[in-house]
Amino acid sequence: MAVSSTEDFDPRALAARLHGLQKAGKEAPTADFVLPGTLRDAMDAQNFLAAEERISTAAWKVAMSPDGHPVTAPLNPYFEASSGATIGWQPGMKFEAEVAVRLGKDLPVRTDGIYTRAEIADAISEAYLGAELLASSIEEAGALSFLLFLADRIGNRGYVLGPTLPKSVIDTITNTPIRVTLNGQPIYDGPAQHPKGDVLVWLLDYANDKVRPHTSLRSGALITTGTLCGAIELTSQGDMEIVLGEGTHLSFSVA
Repeated sequence: MAVSSTEDFDPRALAARLHGLQKAGKEAPTADFVLPGTLRDAMDAQNFLAAEERISTAAWKVAMSPDGHPVTAPLNPYFEASSGATIGWQPGMKFEAEVAVRLGKDLPVRTDGIYTRAEIADAISEAYLGAELLASSIEEAGALSFLLFLADRIGNRGYVLGPTLPKSVIDTITNTPIRVTLNGQPIYDGPAQHPKGDVLVWLLDYANDKVRPHTSLRSGALITTGTLCGAIELTSQGDMEIVLGEGTHLSFSVA
């Protein structure tokens, strides 16, 4: 049975276990892990895992824990589609079409008040179409322990940054048509719908998290904001294409 005692928890050991499973392309059930007992435990393990993977990216995903705490994880491997992108496929891998934003100014931790949505929007220099690939070394992913899933980089297994979009997309993306094909066959054809109805919600919440690292949300950082089409399982490898609106295209491969 899994243990969730902070006293027994070793973030380095968890990171090494997750990294070994990832390299071997294997999964283990939640019950086989000593679980992180706190958000800090999970983030310590995630940081050690990022070190094991030698991640040095300034690209991040933002999300929300089941108890309403904003969380992040680094995106890796990270590609820009203009230079070609192929991400390793594995059974059970899922896909999400997303909007990513780049910060044009720092958003330091604020101790005397909170950021408004307008201030977050003003700090964004560019917006992009992006694609996140998801899998986990945990059989149940985050269904039984979100903190364990957070240590596993919230399931991120790759990100492809596509073409720039008008910055206004952060306000207008809802209901924009999205069509996604895998080897020419449609796997999503419908309107863009963010889980919270606003692509900036989780970034705003994270910006206002007073215990986030002081080195976070610096100018130049790329932040992906959450799925616009749900999480779609990729039943095979091959060539993928996303078409947003009237003609913004992003193509890449899973192989």
